Amino acid sequence: MTEALKSTAVVIATRESRLALWQAEHVKALLEARGLAVSLLGMTTRGDQILDRSLSKVGGKGLFVKELETALEEGRAQLAVHSLKDVPMELPEGFELAAILEREDPRDAFVSPRYENLAALPQGARVGTSSLRRVVQLKALRPDLQIEPVRGNLDTRLRKLDEGQFDAIVLAAAGLKRLGLGERIRACFSEDEMIPCAGQGALGLELRADAQALKTALQALVHTPTSLATQAERAVSRALGGSCSMPLAAHGRWQADGRLRLDVALGHAEDHGQPLLKLSLTEPVADAAAARALGERAAAQLRERGAQAYLPAAAV
Repeated sequence: MTEALKSTAVVIATRESRLALWQAEHVKALLEARGLAVSLLGMTTRGDQILDRSLSKVGGKGLFVKELETALEEGRAQLAVHSLKDVPMELPEGFELAAILEREDPRDAFVSPRYENLAALPQGARVGTSSLRRVVQLKALRPDLQIEPVRGNLDTRLRKLDEGQFDAIVLAAAGLKRLGLGERIRACFSEDEMIPCAGQGALGLELRADAQALKTALQALVHTPTSLATQAERAVSRALGGSCSMPLAAHGRWQADGRLRLDVALGHAEDHGQPLLKLSLTEPVADAAAARALGERAAAQLRERGAQAYLPAAAV
């Protein structure tokens, strides 16, 4: 790490939700332990402001990162911390993901004040989620359920559940655990019954492509197994033109033999009664190129199995 970098305060741009601030503080502590001076720039994004419409109808998950990228571009911040699942598959020119940190629990969590798991819900129960990926997989598991949208940060969603607006909601286990709310989890879906989305549970660090000294310093934070797995996951979505209007799941798991297993599922964005297209590939992956190639092969096989008929419905 250069002395010039050590003598310059690094400003982290972050959303102001409790979870986003936890994530930014986590990265701040990691960098301070390596001798950097770090401060936070809290920001409210359009994704945080628009709560009455689904993300797929107002511009997608990129609404959570655009203002942070503007702060980087203008020099008000040097680094942005994102939930990797919220980062668009294609970044604007001049920006890059410099590091992907070790992943927390990637599974989806079943949260309910009354029912112990999905099977215990009564017929026609109301389940809250605004993720199309979760909607199509929930419908595949329990076609009788009434799936309703729920927006807002994690605390807002839990409050709506506690007020009785839903019988259960589905959230990322990682966010609950990071905020010390693991006791709210009644059950976690296995990664086979509810395949996570690309990048779920991982943090991505974005910076300007010309910030070479900072990029070099961030390499110490890279968790290679997570980085390779998530690059394979994101490659599936990129190859299919993925956005939050596409009910796509992609999740990589390292096997005991050192190979990477990539599970993928695609649902129909409009007709949730259509069967899920699912596949699993397991291959040796030693570098980023191999990870991306694995994801691209999975996308190609999905197309061979009929994905093209599902994709127009997911166009933004």
